[in-house]
Amino acid sequence: MKRRICVISGGRMDYGHLFKVMKSIEKSKKLELLLVATCMHLSPAHGNTYKKIKEDGFKVSKKIECLLSSDSSIGIAKSVGLATVSFAEVYSDLKPDMILIMGDRFEILAAVQAALFAKIPVAHIGGGDSTEGAFDESIRHSITKMSHIHFVTNHAAYKRVCQLGEDPSKVFNFGSPTIDYILDNEYISKAELESIINFKFLKNNFLFTYHPVTLSNSSNEHDIKKILLALEHFSDTCGIIITKSNADNGGHLINSFIDEFASCHENVISYNSLGQFIYYNLLNTVDFMIGNSSSGLYEMPSFNKPTINIGNRQKARERSVSIFDTKVETKDIISSIEKALAFKKTNVVNPYGSGNTSEKIIEVLENIELSNNFLQKEFHNYYSS
Repeated sequence: MKRRICVISGGRMDYGHLFKVMKSIEKSKKLELLLVATCMHLSPAHGNTYKKIKEDGFKVSKKIECLLSSDSSIGIAKSVGLATVSFAEVYSDLKPDMILIMGDRFEILAAVQAALFAKIPVAHIGGGDSTEGAFDESIRHSITKMSHIHFVTNHAAYKRVCQLGEDPSKVFNFGSPTIDYILDNEYISKAELESIINFKFLKNNFLFTYHPVTLSNSSNEHDIKKILLALEHFSDTCGIIITKSNADNGGHLINSFIDEFASCHENVISYNSLGQFIYYNLLNTVDFMIGNSSSGLYEMPSFNKPTINIGNRQKARERSVSIFDTKVETKDIISSIEKALAFKKTNVVNPYGSGNTSEKIIEVLENIELSNNFLQKEFHNYYSS
């Protein structure tokens, strides 16, 4: 009998990471894929991206609507509660043997909480990273303590998961599975890409993505205004492609400013979601990426191009030499953009791996023994050398 692996995806931010792993599960003779789409995947404001999942050939086993229209702190907390109740019901229906999740989103916290009480083992991709500027930091480490198999993406993360008392024999440093997609993706010409996204590239172009900094003392409105003022400086000479903010508290506000900015500038265009094929083609085409998305640190180095990382959202996350950190100050951002435009291509080493991650993850999922006491975790003391 095949082992039933229930993969949870909440939106574009984890779907690209999980794509190759899910395709490998489907090909496996030992595993069966159950796919639950939730949160931003089911939100019209974020592109109803569950439709893209179906277009990619996946069967969506269950859909969980949990994202309230309010993105206030109260609204997010209520969304977590609603999601937890819904996941408990879904697990009762699907009866998975294991849950596979990626990252540190609040809907993933809900999925793992429900799995804990349902006594279903959890495999977690992306634990151990550090992002001191967002509440993702606390969510990620909480998920680690409720998980049983850990697929970390870098050595520093491996050490942190072990520091949290997890069994080192169940912590696997295979790198990020999204790099598998980057290496296997089909890359089209700039002209073809222009036709698909209905945008005319200029000589220089960049991609901008900015999410709420959930633990910042500064307001999202204050920060996005300063950032857009810096982008304004280049709006006549550079093509600017924007992917909108996520569903964290403050995301709606940021997106309203982005919409206004794009409507006032001919060389600026914004999207709710692009899909990973177009997104990675954009990374392959633009000169650099700017904002505070983890994609700039995880994925852009694989294209040997720079990322301007704004503010503290990604503070303490592993980064390559192609990452330029800058404060949320207009003059500093302008200076960083000028530096990125002058960047000379080099062989950037991506700290998140070089491929073949999905195959390694599948091998573990197929062969790890789920004994009767698998859920009972011993705390392993970790002493760093």
